[in-house]
Amino acid sequence: MRSAKVLFRGEQAGILLQDDNGAFEFHYHKQWVEDSSKPPISLTLPKTIETYQSEYLFPFFYNMLPEGSNKQVVCHLNRIDRNDYFGLLLTIAKSDTIGAVTIIKIEK
Repeated sequence: MRSAKVLFRGEQAGILLQDDNGAFEFHYHKQWVEDSSKPPISLTLPKTIETYQSEYLFPFFYNMLPEGSNKQVVCHLNRIDRNDYFGLLLTIAKSDTIGAVTIIKIEK
């Protein structure tokens, strides 16, 4: 299992997980959900205590990934399989994002 902190403007909003079977989970921290001043990280992932589950990387996170030749270069330089979307997300979304969300790998 791989896991990452999901930060919104530098504050930890939740956790993104990839299970050993390849499925994904995302859940908000309880404090984030209960604080009405904190927004959802995406309109497609409204604030809730329930865990979101998907067989594929959630579209919000998938859309943070590079495409085309940029993806090829990042994968080659970092020795990441082109189909390892979670690994690619962990590599590029820790600092190189357009929006307010960053992704930080949780070290075990």
